[in-house]
Amino acid sequence: MFARMSIELLAALAVFAFVSSITPGPNNLMLMASGANFGVVKTLPHMLGVAGGFTLMIVLIGLGLARLFEAAPAALIILKIASVVYLLYLAWRVATASALKSGAPVRAKPLTFLEAAAFQWVNPKAWAMALTAIAAYAQPENLVFSVCLVALVFGAINLPSVGVWTGAGAQLRRFLTDPRRLRVFNITAGVLLAATAIPIAFGAA
Repeated sequence: MFARMSIELLAALAVFAFVSSITPGPNNLMLMASGANFGVVKTLPHMLGVAGGFTLMIVLIGLGLARLFEAAPAALIILKIASVVYLLYLAWRVATASALKSGAPVRAKPLTFLEAAAFQWVNPKAWAMALTAIAAYAQPENLVFSVCLVALVFGAINLPSVGVWTGAGAQLRRFLTDPRRLRVFNITAGVLLAATAIPIAFGAA
């Protein structure tokens, strides 16, 4: 009975990990834009940073970090403010990625591994995913093992999921060879990314 339920729970966790990882969000929007601007190879550190940073985030939250916000509500307010500010900065960075004049030095670059990993801590979707996963699938009677298992499943599924968005962006590169099209694409992606800050700013996240 225990083994059967464990398999069922693991299957449910895998489905949740896939659905939450593949659906649109700040990470996937940025990865699509990065794939379109820089290609898959140059975006690999960004992809690995998302998967690795989120996996570590699940472990730390599952082992007790979430209690910090229960004990110190002010910390949650600080996190929300930091989320809005950083999301708007990244939205500007995405929107202006192709704002280069002919012959000008190329200064735009994809996010590094550490930047992408650090972003998970101010990404509202990542927080929602991590908290939901821990609440629904971590087992208090075997906390460390179950939290690590949740993190492992998410890490295994998250990387190929975000890779789909990077690949989709890379496929758009042929269509976006025209600088004007690329400019429109980047501005659109930047605006969509900035829009993800609205629920946080108004307290809905």
